[in-house]
Amino acid sequence: MDGFDKTMKFNYEEIPKEDVKTVFQNVYNTLQERDYNAVNQIVGYLLSGDPAYIPRHNEARNQIRRIDRDDIMEELVSTYLQEYDK
Repeated sequence: MDGFDKTMKFNYEEIPKEDVKTVFQNVYNTLQERDYNAVNQIVGYLLSGDPAYIPRHNEARNQIRRIDRDDIMEELVSTYLQEYDK
């Protein structure tokens, strides 16, 4: 029982941008497959942080929870602005 009162260390390695894109594509495709409005569901998740907006199907919920929402928003804005700048 001694180990229960000690603080555990967790090493988090930065997730490469390709993984953010891959996970986001899987989440989007899963939402489409399940006949959800993908934009509304993703916005709901990004604003609230509530994973219930994302289905468990295709491991979408588990995948998106491993990525910080700020990283997802950064990738979305960056991609949008790159397209906008063309």
